[in-house]
Amino acid sequence: MDTRHPGNPGAAAAPAAACPALLVTAPASGQGKTLATAAIARHYGRQGLRVRVFKCGPDFLDPMILQVAAGAAVHNLDLRLVGRDACARLLADAAAQADLLLVEGVMGLYDGTPSSADLAAAFGMPVLAVIDASAMAQTFGAVALGLPSYRDDLAWHGVLANRVAGAGHAAMLRECLTQRTRWVGCLDACAQAGLPERHLGLVQALEIADLEQRLDAAADALRIDAPLPPALRWPAAPAPAQPQRLRGRRIAIARDQAFAFLYPANVELLCALGAEVTWFSPLRDPELPRCDAVWLPGGYPELHLPELAANAGMLQSIRAHHRAGRPILAECGGMLYLCESLRDAQGRSAELVGLLPAAAAMGARLAGLGQQSVELCGDELRGHTFHHSSLRTELPPWKRALTPGGGAGEAVYRVGALTASYLHWYFPSSAQATCSLFGG
Repeated sequence: MDTRHPGNPGAAAAPAAACPALLVTAPASGQGKTLATAAIARHYGRQGLRVRVFKCGPDFLDPMILQVAAGAAVHNLDLRLVGRDACARLLADAAAQADLLLVEGVMGLYDGTPSSADLAAAFGMPVLAVIDASAMAQTFGAVALGLPSYRDDLAWHGVLANRVAGAGHAAMLRECLTQRTRWVGCLDACAQAGLPERHLGLVQALEIADLEQRLDAAADALRIDAPLPPALRWPAAPAPAQPQRLRGRRIAIARDQAFAFLYPANVELLCALGAEVTWFSPLRDPELPRCDAVWLPGGYPELHLPELAANAGMLQSIRAHHRAGRPILAECGGMLYLCESLRDAQGRSAELVGLLPAAAAMGARLAGLGQQSVELCGDELRGHTFHHSSLRTELPPWKRALTPGGGAGEAVYRVGALTASYLHWYFPSSAQATCSLFGG
């Protein structure tokens, strides 16, 4: 398994760091993992602890919330997408600078391959299960008992009851636990702490004007009745040196309310490869900054159609960049922006950049989900897909991604120096392939 990861080229190995860690999970999606993880991070941050938070699986929206809660960048951990060795380096690097590591799981504890449970088992992380107890009494005890009983290779910290109605409800829940499950605490139901959602998940952090107040309210509503687990030792390992194949190249990255689905590790790798990174807004800037390549990540262009279509200077600037033969990488929402037209969920349509001979339309149901990979430059570039839109085009795919089971995945299109796909790439899975996409 490829486990390359950006870091300090040639850095010497440091002594193992000691730091407690918790994998915060749940029986299913929708139980309140993100809010609970954010509340825990802010709770211990108020006590003066340095908290670093990670997100299990390929996710962009939850890390935005968690970054605000902890005050530090949130990296993704996944045994397939990121690789075990790179996960170990990320955890060790964070442990050397923190007093507590929190990892928010994905879906339910045992869902997916690899699952959150697989990640916890790989690193010996104690598991904290968040259980929505809003419509539950004694059955809370059965769920709390069943989760650790399913596998015997996990270290268990205990359970945290979420959306609790008050002290009486909390006491009832606590009393129904057996000796095999420990009560860690509860998060009271709090209207001021809820996180708004939309079709791809939580609303982006930068769009929630009162996010700090919501996180403070969640921390106020949290009651922790158990100490943190003992510290784990995280052996440090230097990241492999990266060839400076992008030295001297300036890469312009779109980042605003319409385009914000970015892995921090992707930007770190570009810098480790020698690239100079600059940022721009397709919504507000009149043209591209001076650059050798453009990266349009995913996001919500369908929610900003009038503004994107009206920014004629930016549309012309991107077309001129393409005519000059300079690379463009467009992922999911970035690809939709480059289509001839995009229709939103309400049926409103706008003409956009038009570099990709295609018409895109938002749908009511999920149209793509899961991890996939593409062979590029003799290497495997991994990523994931998660979208509600569909593309109508006669352009034949340049490449076709593969699912982990070997099935046909998303199309990858190539028009001149433009590469576009529904896939969100994880660049550290192949530095070589990443360099080729940006002309290195």
